[in-house]
Amino acid sequence: MRAYEKYIRFETFPQPWCPGCGDGIILKAVAMAFADLELSPDDIIVVSGIGCSGRMSTYFNTNTLHTTHGRALTYATGIKLARPEKLVVVVSGDGDALAIGGNHLIHAARRNIGIKMILINNGVYGMTGGQLSPMTPQLFLTATTPYKNIEPKFDIVDLLIASKVSFVARETVNRPFPLKEVIRKSFLHKGFSVVEAISNCHVNLGRKNRMRSALSMTKWIAEKTVTKYDYDKMTAEEKEHKYPVGILKADEERMEYSDLYHKIVMSAVEATGKEGGRE
Repeated sequence: MRAYEKYIRFETFPQPWCPGCGDGIILKAVAMAFADLELSPDDIIVVSGIGCSGRMSTYFNTNTLHTTHGRALTYATGIKLARPEKLVVVVSGDGDALAIGGNHLIHAARRNIGIKMILINNGVYGMTGGQLSPMTPQLFLTATTPYKNIEPKFDIVDLLIASKVSFVARETVNRPFPLKEVIRKSFLHKGFSVVEAISNCHVNLGRKNRMRSALSMTKWIAEKTVTKYDYDKMTAEEKEHKYPVGILKADEERMEYSDLYHKIVMSAVEATGKEGGRE
């Protein structure tokens, strides 16, 4: 058995994702990161929301929780405060995390709570038929924009940096080993971390936009992304419509929310002699 296989619940296979979906690559990358860190499955909690990525918690041989749409981070926050010593990982799609769950995302970043988020960005609501998401590129056709999307999309990294996130990275399913590595580093980070994993949905997004196969869509992803090292050397004109991949911010100086919460509780206990600071 390969080291990463003990983190995968193979008895729940076959999985429901479309042939060629990048979610399988991301599942393996996360499991390999667990293996690299030699974590006990009992010390890991994987929380997911609704959508194609929401199914992922089913396939991890760890503690898991499948929650409601957009609320994975709220459940994970409760878990992290109750069991701060555990590795709490949230897997969420771009619609789940940035539409109905967008408010929870920016506040998790602001608080710097030690949750590790894998934000899978395939640019569409894939599970429910291919509706527009906050990450659908402009001028793309979707099930709900048959005359092309006129809305600008979020830049997840810019949004999170503006929200004071302490760790954010971006990688693609085209680069599985660098993807695994940034996930591993995000798990080692003390505060809130987000890895944007750019993936393909060739069935519900690509086929409406002349990319009917996984290969054609991942080729398009490769054309849109560039390593941060090369991106930093580009001119402003060259950077247009390109996205850097790699670790884009890593701040180890901010205090993690669970530690700060524990510190305040302990100071209240010392001041009153009562646990929780209450009479």
